[in-house]
Amino acid sequence: MPQQPPVRSTPARASRPDASMSLLTNVMDHSLDDGYAEAAARRKAEDGGGLPRTLRAKLGLAAGLVLAALVVTVGAAQARVAAPVVAKEREELIDRIDRETEAADKLESTVDKLREDVSARQQEALKQSGGSGQTELVGILAGAVEVRGPGIKLVVDDAKEATTGGGGDPRETSGFSDTGRVRDRDLQRVVNGLWASGAEAVSINGQRLTALSAIRAAGDAILVDNKPLVPPYTVLAVGDGKNLSTRFQDSADGLYLHALQENFGIRTAISVEDDVRLPAAPSVIVRTAQPRTEKDAS
Repeated sequence: MPQQPPVRSTPARASRPDASMSLLTNVMDHSLDDGYAEAAARRKAEDGGGLPRTLRAKLGLAAGLVLAALVVTVGAAQARVAAPVVAKEREELIDRIDRETEAADKLESTVDKLREDVSARQQEALKQSGGSGQTELVGILAGAVEVRGPGIKLVVDDAKEATTGGGGDPRETSGFSDTGRVRDRDLQRVVNGLWASGAEAVSINGQRLTALSAIRAAGDAILVDNKPLVPPYTVLAVGDGKNLSTRFQDSADGLYLHALQENFGIRTAISVEDDVRLPAAPSVIVRTAQPRTEKDAS
């Protein structure tokens, strides 16, 4: 006979009406994870012991502004303290420049007086060196005496568009980047052409040329005997004015100058003058050749 299961002496516990809703109940009772709940509690504790975020941000901004204002104030105070020192140094520098300029002017005046004295002594020596005709000729050729007589006036100037530059043109060289500018070699050819055409004496912008004169360039400037000249360049030549003008314009150097005018816009003007005055060259050393003797050869 089969064994029957034991019968409980106590009645079974009745199930809760909401037993089937235990999952929803758990979600409602524990909506946040334990980690999230712990973090929220910690943040709440920290906020509770300090100031609100908005107030802290305002206080931080105010502190930054105060610091910036402090830096500006300190800088202004330092500049105000240093201003008198800078002004004093500037005044001292200006005074020094004025003193040096005055000293340079005095030295230049002294040099001019010495040049005049040397020129006067040279002219006196030329007068005492022989016949008057030969002495005058030597003085003219050497540039030691002032010259006056008929001749020509030749003005050479840069082109109007001289500042635009040429860009790869053969006339472009170091120191002269502009093809429309008069260069030292241009004046050299003009002067040599005048000598070859019969000029007896030549000057450029009041600078008397001699056999020892040099026309050179220094950067963008043209130097005649180490003195800078500025355009326009006025070339005066003493000689037979009409014939001198014709010969020069028909010469190779005159045609060269005409080509500069046609191709590069360099401005030129030549005129025959009845009275041209050329000053004496400063500090001219007159040298004369002596015949060589057998004693010198030995």
